[in-house]
Amino acid sequence: MHRLNSIAAGLCVLLLQANAFAGSQATAITAATQKNLPEYLELLSLPNVAAEPKDIERNVVFLEQSFQKRGFKTHRLENPAGRPMLLAELDGARASVPTILFYAHFDGQPIVKEEWAQKDPFEPVVKERNAQGAWQEVPRERLFAKPFDPELRVFARSASDDKSPIVMLLTAVDVLQSQRKTPAINVKVLLDSEEEMGSPSLATTVKAHAQLFKADALIVLDGPLHGSGKPTLVFGNRGITQATLTVFGPTAPLHSGHFGNYVPNPALRLASLLASMKDDDGRVRVEGYYDGIELSDADRQILRATGDDEAALLKRAGIAKAERVGATYQEALQYPSLNVRGMASASVGAKASNIVPSEAVAEIDIRTTPETDGRRLFELLKRHIEKQGYHLVDAAPTKEQRANYDKLAMFKLGSVEAAARVPMDAPVGRWAMTALKSATAPAPKAEPVRIRMMGGTVPTDVLVEALGLPFLLVPTVNADNNQHTFDENMRLGNFVTGAETVYSLLVTKYPK
Repeated sequence: MHRLNSIAAGLCVLLLQANAFAGSQATAITAATQKNLPEYLELLSLPNVAAEPKDIERNVVFLEQSFQKRGFKTHRLENPAGRPMLLAELDGARASVPTILFYAHFDGQPIVKEEWAQKDPFEPVVKERNAQGAWQEVPRERLFAKPFDPELRVFARSASDDKSPIVMLLTAVDVLQSQRKTPAINVKVLLDSEEEMGSPSLATTVKAHAQLFKADALIVLDGPLHGSGKPTLVFGNRGITQATLTVFGPTAPLHSGHFGNYVPNPALRLASLLASMKDDDGRVRVEGYYDGIELSDADRQILRATGDDEAALLKRAGIAKAERVGATYQEALQYPSLNVRGMASASVGAKASNIVPSEAVAEIDIRTTPETDGRRLFELLKRHIEKQGYHLVDAAPTKEQRANYDKLAMFKLGSVEAAARVPMDAPVGRWAMTALKSATAPAPKAEPVRIRMMGGTVPTDVLVEALGLPFLLVPTVNADNNQHTFDENMRLGNFVTGAETVYSLLVTKYPK
């Protein structure tokens, strides 16, 4: 009995030491986060829409300096578009230690200033919820107050997607260096300048600098945490195929009084054509669209284990009912989607005129899975359009085509990125699980949420094909961050836990 009591006492001491270590670690990360927030805010103030190469150049210069002052060797990777990427490698690499390549991107989605509840999306502001639950701006000084307020949020373009993970990584490195510790892995970081436009230069860049990219595994620091806020590991991502559908009407807009009921309206025809592609439950009607998707009982068990709060998802989206492509949110993400991401025909609001428009356009994106090729789905949609009586042209229709065909349309394929997925028992996943359950992790006692495949797209297909690396997505930002739309934001508590997550990866040995 005495021996058992001694063992129990010893275990209690070890547990207390571990808890104390975890507490001191969190304090160190919080302090480093607050110290680095000015750098983060300065980075957010740099416009970063990839269509503006000069803005991308300013971001690269800033990031070069940020990594170099922490002991990284940096390599600027130029491309013909004038949007350089950046590869950074932490000094002190050891041949006996595996190398992890971390990926993030610093470009952002285009903006519409008028939609944002602040003067400029590139002038970051700090906000908190008031008693009524609405966001109100507070002084920046609140970010540096003690005690630290994890519920404060920074609002700006790329606040979450994807500049914050970059600074989280830098913060984790700062803490390591302040502790005079050496990472358990060799660290390389690839910062993409074109992710939000499909990373068109990435494949060529990687192949041209293959030696620089040599690594044992790829970690993608992108995407939102699970809605529960628990540590999250994602084992795959959907791809994306973009297309533009144009339905043609008269050669020029016509007076709706003189020609209504006589000249077919292309906007109505486009609406009817799009409606023919999906049923009321959101399932695509196009024959063969879901071919190849087979979910086993084990797959469905993994999908259920994520523990999504479906009622909360409906409330967050502001809808009464979800589509029925899958039985649950996670199951829906295992199928290819068909989304209208934008439509245009003539003008609306104060600029609207009483006309029959000359054409109507729909921008389409298809989120694909590893089992469904985007180009094949595009061809299926093309055949479906033709079955609805449309003659497809490759450019604006000629006079002869207008005279011979009642229904004229153009369907053009845009960029294509493939989906990618790794087995959920892959070594890279087991390593990350070990890191996220270690004493340095933000929630050592919490079982990380494992997601089979997230709905968004990152260029894993290019990197995996070019480098042949196992990969994993490790999201760090709050799920309600409004990425890709207005009022994008970053919760400060997630900045701290994100830095803790990256720190835990850096100090965990990777299996050889």
